[in-house]
Amino acid sequence: MAVNSKGVFLGTRTAIPAMRAAGGGSIINISSIAGIVAIAPGNGRAAAYAASKGSVRLLTKSTAVQYGTEGIRCNSVHPGFIETPMTEPFLSQPGGREWELLKAH
Repeated sequence: MAVNSKGVFLGTRTAIPAMRAAGGGSIINISSIAGIVAIAPGNGRAAAYAASKGSVRLLTKSTAVQYGTEGIRCNSVHPGFIETPMTEPFLSQPGGREWELLKAH
């Protein structure tokens, strides 16, 4: 939560005054597919990770609505799982069609 949620919040809070002074700008936040759909990779931390990435998504939307009229855009990117040595144990578990949809090819 300290990095995924609070870090994005603090970065956004710091950027807004400078963007207001400049007449606008763009904030791009990195979230995860886990911030959009429920996942359960079996590592025991999925709920906390999904909550932190979901908060990035909602902070981004709220920022876009609140500051859009001032020329400040705010968007987020939600990449899926990428097959790496770190994610391979979770992606190789049987999980049906949902896992296939979450994997990035």
